[in-house]
Amino acid sequence: MFSCVYKSCCYHIKSYNSLRNHLIFCCSTMASEATVDLKDKRVPYKSRNELLLEKDIVKEPIKLFEAWFKEASNTPGIIEPNAMFIATSSKSGIPSGRMVLLKSFGNNGFVFFTNYNSRKGIELAENPNASLAFYWEPLKRSVRIEGHVEKTSEKESDDYFHSRPYASKIGALASDQSKPCESRDQMSKITEELKQKYSETDHVPRPKHWGGYVVIPKVIEFWQGQSDRVHDRIVFSKPTPGDPLGEYLHEGEDGWKYQRLFP
Repeated sequence: MFSCVYKSCCYHIKSYNSLRNHLIFCCSTMASEATVDLKDKRVPYKSRNELLLEKDIVKEPIKLFEAWFKEASNTPGIIEPNAMFIATSSKSGIPSGRMVLLKSFGNNGFVFFTNYNSRKGIELAENPNASLAFYWEPLKRSVRIEGHVEKTSEKESDDYFHSRPYASKIGALASDQSKPCESRDQMSKITEELKQKYSETDHVPRPKHWGGYVVIPKVIEFWQGQSDRVHDRIVFSKPTPGDPLGEYLHEGEDGWKYQRLFP
C-alpha cells in the first residue's frame, strides 16, 4: 500500500494505476496552490532633489500633459509614448481594460480610434465614461485621466482612416473585433479576400463600425515616483456646480482646480 505525501492528503493507494492517477491530481493541485512571491522586487525611483512641486508646474493640465508627453517622446527607451491603458465598464459595472494608442490630444480631449463593435465600443455605448492611464517607466511618471466619452465626427474618422497604411485599413475591414474566431487561417482567408477586392491603389472604404472616440477629461492626475515611496500626486479637476470644494483646492487656469493627494 502506498501513502500520498501531499501535505493535505490522507489518501492510501493500493495499486500502481491508482497511485499514478492520484499523483497527477495532487501535482496539479499543488501547482494551482503555488504563488509567485514578488515582495522583494523593487526598483529605485526619483531622488529627493527631483520632487514634483506645485510651484514648478504650469497650472493647466493639458499644457502640463503636453510637456510631459514631449519629454517622454524624447526619452530613449520609451518606444510608444502614446500607448495608453483604457478602462471601460459595462452598464452592470463589470470593468475591462486594454492598451490602445493615443492619436491626438488638446483642449477638446484625448482621441483614439477603434472598432465600435468591440467590447470597449459596446461598453462605451452603454456607459460613456472611461479612464486612461499612461506610464513612462524611464521617467518614473504616470498620468491618469477620467472623463466622458463621445464619438468623433465622421470626417475625423474618415481622415484618420485614410491616412493609415494599406494593410491597416484591410485589417480594420477584416476584423470582427472581440468576436470568436475559428483559427488564424480564417483571419488570413478573410484578409486575402479583401486584398483581392481592394488593391493598394484602390480607395479602401472606412467601415461604419470603425472610428474615433474622444475622452473629454474631468480629472487629470499627475504622478511621479519617489524612491522612499512618498510619491508626488497632483490632481486637476473641473468641479461642477454644487460639488464640495476642499480646503486644499487651488485655483488653476481655464476653469481647472488642483490639489496634492497623499500617495
